[in-house]
Amino acid sequence: MTLLSRNVWEAAAGVSLIAGLTVGAVLYLRRKRPTEEELERARRKLLAQAGRLIDGMLLDVREITLEDGRTLTMLEYSYRSSGVDYECSQDITTLLGIMDTGLMRAGFPCTVRYQPGNPQNSIVVSESWSGLRSTLPVFPHVDARKHHDLGQLRPDQS
Repeated sequence: MTLLSRNVWEAAAGVSLIAGLTVGAVLYLRRKRPTEEELERARRKLLAQAGRLIDGMLLDVREITLEDGRTLTMLEYSYRSSGVDYECSQDITTLLGIMDTGLMRAGFPCTVRYQPGNPQNSIVVSESWSGLRSTLPVFPHVDARKHHDLGQLRPDQS
C-alpha cells in the first residue's frame, strides 16, 4: 500500500474546494430570479399575513399612462403611525380583477396594513385582504334619558 505525501493531499483538497466553489457559483448565477411582479406579490402576502393594522384615509384613485403605453392604476392613501404622517400609493393594476375601482371613494376611511419596523412599507389591498370600506361608519344612537352620570352612581345601585 502506497502512502501519498502531505503535499499531494493538500493539493487534492484545494482542487476539490475550488471545483466545489465553481459549481456553486455557476448554480447561483444561473438560478431563476423572481420578477418584479413576483416580488410585489410576495410583499403583499407578507403584509397581509403579518402587517399591523392602522386607520387611514383614501385620498385618490388615479390612472397613470406610462411612456410605453401601459396604464397603471394607483391607489393613494394616508395614515399616521407613531406621530408621523405617511402618504403612500399602491399599484393595484394587477388586482383590478378582484376589486371595482368605481366603488372606491376619495375621503373615505380605510384600514392600512404596515410593517412595524418599516412603517412606509404598507398596503391597503392584496389578493387575500382588503382595507377598503364601502360606506362611512355608523355610530349607534345613545338615548340621553338612559345615560347615567357615573359620578352619581353608588355601589348599592345598578
